[in-house]
Amino acid sequence: MDFTHLDEAGHARMVDVTAKEPTVRSATARGSVRCSAEVVDALRSGSVPKGDVLAVARIAGIQAAKSTPTLLPLAHVIGVHGVTVDLEVTDAGVDIEATVRTADRTGVEMEALTAVAVAGLAVVDMVKGTDRSASIEHVRVVAKAGGRSGDWTRLGESA
Repeated sequence: MDFTHLDEAGHARMVDVTAKEPTVRSATARGSVRCSAEVVDALRSGSVPKGDVLAVARIAGIQAAKSTPTLLPLAHVIGVHGVTVDLEVTDAGVDIEATVRTADRTGVEMEALTAVAVAGLAVVDMVKGTDRSASIEHVRVVAKAGGRSGDWTRLGESA
C-alpha cells in the first residue's frame, strides 16, 4: 500500500499538488456539543454568564477553517473562499454544521472538520462554568463536492 504522506524512506511529506488544476470544491461537516438541561435553558434565554455563546462559536469556527494548515502540519495552505458555521440549540445541547468552499487544487474536508471542532470547543469554553461535563461528539464529514473523486454524501446524512 502506498501512503501519500510518506516518502520512499517513510518520512512525512506534504503531497505536491502543483500540477493539479484548481476546481470548485466544498465540504460539509457536523458535530454536537452535549450539555445539561440547565445550559440549554441558559442558551435559549440568552443568560449564559459569558455572553453570546453561538456568536462566539460561529466566529471561532470560521477562524479555525482559515487556520487549518497551522494546526495540521500536512494540510495545504489553500484559499478558503467561503465558510458558513450554523449552530442550533437542541434539547440535548448544540448541533453544529460547517460548510467550507474553495476554488483550489485540494479539498476542504479538514477545514470543515476543524471549523466544527473549534466551534464546539468555543461552546464548551463558554458553558464550562455551568456544566463541566459538556462534551463534543460525533464530528464527521457528511458531504463533499468537486475534485477528482467527485461528489460524496455520508450514508444516512443529507448534504
